[in-house]
Amino acid sequence: MTLPRNVLALSAVSLLNDTSSEIIYPLLPAFLALSLGASPFAIGLIEGFAESVASLLKLFSGYLSDKFANRKLPVLAGYALAAITRPVLAFVSSWPQVLAVRLSDRAGKGIRGAPRDALLADSVPENERGFAFGFNRASDHMGAVLGPIAAFLLLWAFASDHDAPTVGEYQRVFLFASIPVVIGLLVIVFFVHEEHPGEHHESETVRLSLAGFGPDFRRFLAVIALFTLSNSTDAFLLLRAGQAGISPVLLPLLWVTLHVSKVASSLIGGSLSDRIGRKKLIVAGWTVYAAVYLGFAFVDHAWQCWALFTIYGIYFGLSEGVEKAFVADMVPRAKRGTAFGLYNLAFGITVFPASLLFGLVWNAAGAPTAFISSGIVSLIAIAMLFTV
Repeated sequence: MTLPRNVLALSAVSLLNDTSSEIIYPLLPAFLALSLGASPFAIGLIEGFAESVASLLKLFSGYLSDKFANRKLPVLAGYALAAITRPVLAFVSSWPQVLAVRLSDRAGKGIRGAPRDALLADSVPENERGFAFGFNRASDHMGAVLGPIAAFLLLWAFASDHDAPTVGEYQRVFLFASIPVVIGLLVIVFFVHEEHPGEHHESETVRLSLAGFGPDFRRFLAVIALFTLSNSTDAFLLLRAGQAGISPVLLPLLWVTLHVSKVASSLIGGSLSDRIGRKKLIVAGWTVYAAVYLGFAFVDHAWQCWALFTIYGIYFGLSEGVEKAFVADMVPRAKRGTAFGLYNLAFGITVFPASLLFGLVWNAAGAPTAFISSGIVSLIAIAMLFTV
């Protein structure tokens, strides 16, 4: 199957951006907890708040990309903001400063996210949409393979004590994080082109509202919001892995393992959804998620974390790109930016309380109770998905 130029170019940008982002992300929980003294509650606050801001901004950027029929400009602006803010982590000295940097970085994600997904959907026919989104997610996850490898090599080179790197040694690694995303900006400028479907009719006036969408789409948004309540930041998984005996210097390699699994399963999952249907794949993916979280409640050896992270990657491959293809299937082309914005709003409504509540439960009752609670909520969401 030959993919259009836009899909290939945007996938290359995703690979470069995630390489940049994932140099930082797997090191951030240990950096916050061990170097800056942040509690699990503070880590949940940082990641949950940052992701909520991103999701809310996707609503408005998606709507505006429909209204002005321009997807490329917000995509470029969002990646540019990430390139500017990430190096600032090299100069922070407290967790509230990390919060400010993460908010700015995730704001860039919010600006670019929905317009990029709409542009991807516009660029391929429906019977190839699952594979296109799966390929894009696989490219994104490949960046998340390369980034932690780079982080591991850099930290190994800079750290005098591999089990307890200093603040300055972490920050030297963070300085390298903007180089790949700057290259990605050049790819957007020269290789991504605007799609003009010519479907904006008076009868399809774009409004920032659910009123113009069908009941199945609205029901799907409600189910997504519930499932996301179980889906706290992955920083807690990395923190749990540290408790099980994985040293900080090995956390990037654990992250690599997760994303290798994501790459393979994203290609398979997206293609399968084109053939057997989106909902079946989403149900399967969410079931894997529930099983993994229940498993993390009981880990007490490092090898168990390696196995669970590998299985966890399958959840993303079966559901992440497939959910986006499902959204594109349910809405008219001229309203896809707004639809992806609403999809991300449904995610954003509960992603912050998900991480905040998880951190609170962890503090009050321990990690096992927090993971079991999340697993139960995800199983309820699976049951509700059958109503769509």
